[in-house]
Amino acid sequence: MSLEAIQQVTQAEQTNRTRKAEAQAEAKRLVTEAERAGKARLAEVQAQAEAQVRGFMKQAEDQAAKHASEVTAQTQKACDALRAKAEGRLADAAASIVRRVVKN
Repeated sequence: MSLEAIQQVTQAEQTNRTRKAEAQAEAKRLVTEAERAGKARLAEVQAQAEAQVRGFMKQAEDQAAKHASEVTAQTQKACDALRAKAEGRLADAAASIVRRVVKN
């Protein structure tokens, strides 16, 4: 083999090693960039999900407060009705007690 052919083979091997190193570096860069982009997208999606959950929680709390207010109003109305009914019977109960006491 001639010296020129050996130099060409050596040069070709060196060029291939350089290209391979460049390709590996580019692949690493692409992987790093993809990981960074993926993490950024994940953080964005998580933030959106958390905001949505906060919205759902606020809505649920508002509905629960409204329901509690309605139940409280209904309970107060029922208590007022029972109190009025009991006050209406108070005079009869007092008279009945007086009759029993006087009778004995």
